[in-house]
Formats: sequence, C-alpha cells, structure tokens
Amino acid sequence: MAVIHRTTMSPGKLELLAAWMPSKPWYRGGEAPLLAKAGGFRLDDPAGEVGIEFMVVTDTSGDSPVTYQVPMTYRGAPLESAAEGLIGTSEHGVLGRRWIYDGTHDVVLVEQLLALLAGRATAQDQNASDAPDPTVEVRTEGAGVPQGLTGPGAVAETADASLVAVGPAAQDGPVPTLTLTLCRVLRPGPAPEGDGAAGRVLAGWSAPDGTRQHGPFARLAAFER
Repeated sequence: MAVIHRTTMSPGKLELLAAWMPSKPWYRGGEAPLLAKAGGFRLDDPAGEVGIEFMVVTDTSGDSPVTYQVPMTYRGAPLESAAEGLIGTSEHGVLGRRWIYDGTHDVVLVEQLLALLAGRATAQDQNASDAPDPTVEVRTEGAGVPQGLTGPGAVAETADASLVAVGPAAQDGPVPTLTLTLCRVLRPGPAPEGDGAAGRVLAGWSAPDGTRQHGPFARLAAFER
C-alpha cells in the first residue's frame, strides 16, 4: 500500500515537469509551461519500494489550454535501465532524495499498469493512502488482456502518445507482441470502438473552468509496426 506523505518536495513536481516537458514531441505549449495539477490516480508497487503516479497537468502557456498525462515513478535510488526517462531529482521532506522517472521507461509502472488492465490491481486515490479510486474505469474487449505480460521494451513517442512495447515474460526472442499506448494529450469523450484494443483505462480530470472531464488514458492492443 502506498503511503501519501503530507510534506514538501524541492524542487516540486510541477517545477520539474515544466523543465522537462518542452523536450517531448507531444508537448504543444509555449517555451515555458504554465502548469496546474488537474487530476490523476496512483497504483501500488507490490514490493512497497516505488511510488507510482499518473499525474494530469494542464498547461496554459499556449494559445489554448492543453491537458497532459504524465505517468511518473518515484525511487530512492537511480534506475539504470530507465536513465533515458529521468525527469529529475527532488528532496522529499520525509523520504529524502527521490529519483523521478517518466514511468513509460520504468518496469514497475509498466507492469502494474498491465496488472490494472488484467484486473489484478486496483487504481488508488491520488491524494489519500489506502483509498481505491472508483472513478478509474478499466474495460476489456474480445479475449481480454493476456496474463504474464512484461515490459517495457522499446518506447516510442508520437505527437500525442507514448507507445511501449510489451510481451509475454516467457517469450523466445526479443520481438514483443503488444503495444501499450499511454495518451499524453488528454481529450474528453468515450473510447473509440472497434480499434482492436484488448483493454483500456479511462479516468477523469478537472478542466480549467472546474468542470469534470473523462476520457481515455491507456490502451493495450496488437503490436504496431
């Protein structure tokens, strides 16, 4: 169970994200993002070592507000396999120095998101300890989400999403069989139908005017070449 500490982080999450996001191909705001937290949820690390958060932020630096999903992990030591995804480090008021990663590069976040899609994990409230978030919706289609998937493999960035290659843990050879897509630019509305997804996650966030929005966050589908 993740424990939410009421403390400070220096630099703060939004400060780190404002420095990191302009380098990403899906970022479409100004040179200096003006970020506000707009929602999100958490997942638990079964080992209790890694913080997992799917943060939603809205940027108002451009011509119109844009809302982004940033999946992040918080670790007490560097993770060499995720070096490409390092967002930055921060001093946590209780836990000390934390290494903060773009979660698409972190095996713990990817495998717990796969567990959520397979019905083996429960989304948790972003701001409270041991409190499930019933607003996070998981849907499966067709044969559903296979068990025993692992990742991440290669991570590719597009203009509005991150594509993470995943595959069976016991697979022979390096070629993955599925793509886990995490929406970076969030748009309200229902999930598309007939797109071949085995499973998907939908969740909510707050628009700048305070109204509640709801839309797709992630989907698992056949490997996209």
